[in-house]
Amino acid sequence: MEISRKLPIGRQSFSNIRNGGFIYVDKTQYAYQLILQNQVYFLSRPRRFGKSLFLSTLEAYFLGKRELFRGLYLEKAEEKLAQLENREAWQEYPVLYLDFTAKNYENKAALLERLALNLRDWEEKYGVEKVSDSPEERFAHIIRHAYEKTGRQVVILIDEYDKPLLETIDSPKLNEAYRDTLRAFYSVIKSSDQYLRFALLVGITKFGKISVFSGLNNLRDISLQASFSGICGITESELEATFAPEIEALGLELGQNREDTLATLKKWYDGYLFAEKGENVYNPFSLLNAFASQSLKRYWYATGTPTFLVEYLKVAHYDLPNLDGHVLLTADAMEHYIADARNALPILYQAGYLTIKGYIAEGNIYRLGFPNDEVRYGFLNSLLPAYTSLSASDTGLAIWEFVEATKSGDVDGVMTRLQTILAGIPYVTASPDEAVKLYERDYQAVIYVIFSLLGQFVQTEVQNAGGRADCVVHTQEVIYVFEFKLWSSGTPEKALEQIRTSGYALPYQSSGKRVLLVGVSFDEQKRTIGAWKVEEL
Repeated sequence: MEISRKLPIGRQSFSNIRNGGFIYVDKTQYAYQLILQNQVYFLSRPRRFGKSLFLSTLEAYFLGKRELFRGLYLEKAEEKLAQLENREAWQEYPVLYLDFTAKNYENKAALLERLALNLRDWEEKYGVEKVSDSPEERFAHIIRHAYEKTGRQVVILIDEYDKPLLETIDSPKLNEAYRDTLRAFYSVIKSSDQYLRFALLVGITKFGKISVFSGLNNLRDISLQASFSGICGITESELEATFAPEIEALGLELGQNREDTLATLKKWYDGYLFAEKGENVYNPFSLLNAFASQSLKRYWYATGTPTFLVEYLKVAHYDLPNLDGHVLLTADAMEHYIADARNALPILYQAGYLTIKGYIAEGNIYRLGFPNDEVRYGFLNSLLPAYTSLSASDTGLAIWEFVEATKSGDVDGVMTRLQTILAGIPYVTASPDEAVKLYERDYQAVIYVIFSLLGQFVQTEVQNAGGRADCVVHTQEVIYVFEFKLWSSGTPEKALEQIRTSGYALPYQSSGKRVLLVGVSFDEQKRTIGAWKVEEL
C-alpha cells in the first residue's frame, strides 16, 4: 500500500517541516511548560530522538514566527501566556543558537574554531565589537549588547553541548582541555542571568566529576522528570493519533491486522522510559523509517555501533545477562557520566542502549534494561565479535546456522558450532587462577549472547538467576533443556543428572513436543566445549 504523506525522516528544522508539508507530532505543549517557567534548562536524550527539532521549535517561537504554529497547541497557549506576562503575543527576542554537531573535534583548536565562528556571526548580527580573544568574554559581551540593542532579554539554545567531550573520551588531556573551555563558556549563562529570557542546553550525557556545569547552579535538569518524559520520542497515543494510514500500510505489508501491527511496533521500537512515573516513548527515527520502507529493521541502531561501550563491558568482565532488565544504578550515577572503563552503565542508559525498567524508592535506585528488540538484538550482535573470533559480518550467518540446526533437531550440529565459536575466546593475560575465572566469565557471556540471539527466531529462556536450567530453547517440534558445567566441576553426565533431579524439564512434559536434555561440559584447558550428552525425556 503506497502512502503519499511526507515523513520527516532526518528533518531537524521546525520551519522546514511546517512549510514543507511534513507530518509533525505536536510537542509544543512541552515548549509552553518550559517557556511559562522562564528558567535555564538542561535535557539529555539519546541521539536521533528529536532534541534538535525541539530546539528549532523553540527558536521559531522566540523569533515570533506565529504562522508556523497554526493549529498547534502553542498557538492558543501563547495568547494566554502573553496576558499572564502583560505583553504582546508573538514577540521577537534575540536568539543565540549554538550547534556543536557540524564539526569533528580532533584538537584543541577545533573547539575554539567552532565557538569563534558562532561568536563572529552573533557580533555581526547585533553590531557588537570584538572585545577579546576569550570565548567567554566575547559571549558575555554579546549577550549584554543584544539585550541593550533590542530592549528584550536574550534566548540561548545549545545543541549537542557534549559532542566535543564525547569525541575525546579516549584522549584524556584534550577532553580535560575541552571541559575547561566549555566550563568557562557556559558559566556566562549564570553571570548573565539578568539579561536572559530563556536558555536550554541539550545533549546525550550529563558529565560528572569536574562538571562543565559546575558554575551553573541555576540550571534545572528536566531529563528525569515525569512531566517531560514525552518531550522527545513518540508516545503510544501520538503514534495512534498521528500515523493511522502508515500503521495500516505497514500492517498490509506484514500481513497483520491493526492490533497485531501495533503490538509488533511496540516490541521493536517502544519501551524507552525517561522517568520512573513517566510515559513510554517509541524511537522516532526507527518508527518513521519503518513506515517509509514498510519493513522492520534496526534503523536507529545501524546509525551508530557502540564499539567503545562494548569494549568497556568486556574490560570490566561485566555479567552480561544483567543487561536484560537487571542493571541497578543509583540516581546520582544515572544523572552524571564519568568516562570510566570500570562502569559503562550510566552512558549505556544516557546513549539509549538501556532504559528505565523499574525504580526502588527506598534506595533511590533505578533498574535498567534493553528498551526493545531493536536494541536488544543489535547490542547482542555487537557483543559477540568482541568476545570471540567472529567478525561483525559473520555474526548473523553464524547465528542463523544455529537456528537451522536447532529447528532440525541436530544437537551435534548445534554443539559443534558452539564449540568452534567458544574456541575463539581470546587469551587472558593474568595469573593462572585469575585466568580461569575470567575465561569462565567470558565463556558464560558468549553462551548467554548466542542463545539470546537465537531468541530472534525461536523462543529462548536464558538463565538470569539460580533455580532453573542454564538455557531452554523452544522450536515448533522440539524443546531443548541445556545445563552447562566447567570440566573441573562436572561432566556432561552430571549436568544431565542435575536437569533430572532439579526437574528443569518437568514443565515441558505435557507440551506435545520432543524434549531433549543436553548436558555440556566446558574444557578450561582447550577453552571450548569439551563434551556433551543428549537424553530424550
